Amino acid sequence: MSILCYVLAILCWLPVVWLQIRLRDLALEAANSGQALPARYWKLFRWWVVLGVPAFFLFLALFWLMVAKPAGTA
Repeated sequence: MSILCYVLAILCWLPVVWLQIRLRDLALEAANSGQALPARYWKLFRWWVVLGVPAFFLFLALFWLMVAKPAGTA
């Protein structure tokens, strides 16, 4: 169970890291040019949320598995 959670969490989390860096760059470009955030920013932000929320809960599940050590999940 924990290995499956790790695999799924990492598959969600790695793109989130790239997306967050790209979101930062787009926000800096908009701030430096005095423009509003571009539509691309919001499209990437939606993907950041879609992938970030499951990754967060999967990491919480992993933490719970490590602490609780339920029977049959080792």
